[in-house]
Amino acid sequence: MNKPYIELRNRHDFGETINTYFLFLKYNFKKYTSLYLRYNAISIMLSIIASYLLVTGFMGLASRDFRFGMNNDGDHNIYLIVGAVVLILILFITALLNYSFSSAYMAEYVNSSGEVQSKNVWQKIKHNLGTVILFIFLGIGLYIGYFIVSLIFAFIPLIGMLIQYGLSFLLGAFFGLSFISIFSDNKGLSSALSEGWSFTFSSFGKVILYGLVIGILNMMITMLIISIPGFIIGIYVYFSLESNVDLVTSIFANVIFTLGFAMFLLSFIYTQALSQIAYSVLYYNIYEEKNNVFLRNKIEQIGVNE
Repeated sequence: MNKPYIELRNRHDFGETINTYFLFLKYNFKKYTSLYLRYNAISIMLSIIASYLLVTGFMGLASRDFRFGMNNDGDHNIYLIVGAVVLILILFITALLNYSFSSAYMAEYVNSSGEVQSKNVWQKIKHNLGTVILFIFLGIGLYIGYFIVSLIFAFIPLIGMLIQYGLSFLLGAFFGLSFISIFSDNKGLSSALSEGWSFTFSSFGKVILYGLVIGILNMMITMLIISIPGFIIGIYVYFSLESNVDLVTSIFANVIFTLGFAMFLLSFIYTQALSQIAYSVLYYNIYEEKNNVFLRNKIEQIGVNE
């Protein structure tokens, strides 16, 4: 049975926009996730490598003695540094892949009325790759600026925290809306930024509240994903302590902690991709509210048919 096409280009209120996002996931979750895993194979492997290096470095820092027979106190620093570098590389690659893949997927979904083809998604990514790379570097600069501003407001009780969250949702929305703008109509960087800025502030209240709700929902998804390995790690640690097992020198403990941390990284990466799906839904909703293109075309088609 063919799954129904969820039209994103409608003039919805806030509640209907959230509902559209969940309807899209309901009917497209399996296909989207299948393609997502194919496009993020490199990120998954790097996540496991980074987890191993960071966990090994941390456990070496705790024990000052690696299981490989090394007694050099500086060895663990190498694992931590290399692991941190790989982790930064993961964040950059996944930001590039997740935002590009999710945006290209949604643009193809709308343009093909739900008949998404993997090759078309890849073609969209290749066509806009230069703009995407520039945008990612710009995004890094924006988030560095956000981090500095957040540190300043951190010294202001309560109000500073609210401002921090508001800026976070605002920046996330601006970034997400601008990114899908690149893929919706193959826009250049300046045009995409201009449209993202316009959409963000023309529907300011809706955008901030939408970001808050989606952020909470994605956090719940992350907690759900990591709850299983977290439970397993908790049980393992409990019985290991009861049995006087030295966790910091145990090979099995290293494997368990590595897989657990890798699951946390992968869940964070996946919810990042889901966030861009959500902002893509919001983008097409605001686009239709501002331009009324889809509804006008439907009315014109009715007139022609009559």
